[in-house]
Amino acid sequence: QVQVVESGGGLVQPGESLNLSCTASGNFLSINTMGWYRQPPGKQRELVATITRGGRIDSSDSVLGRFTIGRDDARNTVYLQMNSLKPEDTAVYYCAAHLVFHGKGWDRYEREYWGQGTQVTVSS
Repeated sequence: QVQVVESGGGLVQPGESLNLSCTASGNFLSINTMGWYRQPPGKQRELVATITRGGRIDSSDSVLGRFTIGRDDARNTVYLQMNSLKPEDTAVYYCAAHLVFHGKGWDRYEREYWGQGTQVTVSS
């Protein structure tokens, strides 16, 4: 059974930092793109940052220079270091992982899995 589990959310004051982590576990071959998305209160889910297996990063303009995404493939984990947090960063943060599985014979296929989300609240 595959699981994708986030951790590290919480309540912080403006200007402070948080580090989120997300680990995938289960019977899969490898992980392609991993990333973070967020859903602010009353709004739609939006991209925060993604990182490919080769290390290419795609980030929202709203977090450039403040948030850093990284991954540790030995631990099947993606991280999000969030600095200089602002009240508008308040949201439920979700992790997404594109996992690769054995198919028939030599075939491989990819499926996207999501974590359950972790709350980040930035408030004074």
